[in-house]
Amino acid sequence: MRSVLVTGGTGTLGKDVVRRLADEHHEVTVLTRRADGEPGPFLREVGDLTTGMGLSAAVEGVEAIVHCATGTGDVEATRRLVAAARRSGQNPHLVYVSIVGIDHIGLPYYRTKLAAEQVVAASGLPYTIQRATQFHDLIARFFAVQRWSPVTVVARRFRFQPIHTRDVARRLGELVAGDPVGMAPDIGGPDVIGMDRLARMHHDAHGGRGRGRVVRVPLPGSIATGFAAGWNLTPANAVGTIGFEQFLAEHVTRGEA
Repeated sequence: MRSVLVTGGTGTLGKDVVRRLADEHHEVTVLTRRADGEPGPFLREVGDLTTGMGLSAAVEGVEAIVHCATGTGDVEATRRLVAAARRSGQNPHLVYVSIVGIDHIGLPYYRTKLAAEQVVAASGLPYTIQRATQFHDLIARFFAVQRWSPVTVVARRFRFQPIHTRDVARRLGELVAGDPVGMAPDIGGPDVIGMDRLARMHHDAHGGRGRGRVVRVPLPGSIATGFAAGWNLTPANAVGTIGFEQFLAEHVTRGEA
């Protein structure tokens, strides 16, 4: 059992990470901006990565930090977290969640994640960086916003290898229990699937509601070239066990996909 601080513990991935760590009998603390919230198998520590408020108290005595919090301010937030961890003198194992292909695909958000990775690697703390492919939730949201359009527009030649957050949480639990490895092998979902087929899966999961016509369009530019080349994929590391269709079956009935 280890004492673990989770940032972003109330987010899409963070909730599954907290649940997984608690199931594995770790002592889990969630960094949160609010003291109140849904009860769960964890402690709450009030703090704010955007200002640094409360971080020193949050990292005190922890053996590992799983950094799931994400956003446009990732780099500065990670610097604040690292500084607080170093001041504590505890040298906690810092586990950072990142994205497959960010060193080859020039999305602004990807560049931010890459810069945050560099902060972690230069932190002087024992660390592990785990890159994962796109979550099922992200793929589903892209199609959900187009669901009532006469057509669903997808990018030609784009493929994805979506992974369930439960599968990512399982892997992060393994990393917390083990020794720091630096840059861990990428992980992805069980299947590499064309964007047009993913759209049809989403359409079929909703009983064919909407028009259902999928239109493949070419996209110009280096970012599109990176996706078309498959830099967002890791087929040799398809560790995920839950496919996109299964994810949809679980979530559509609850109105979550």
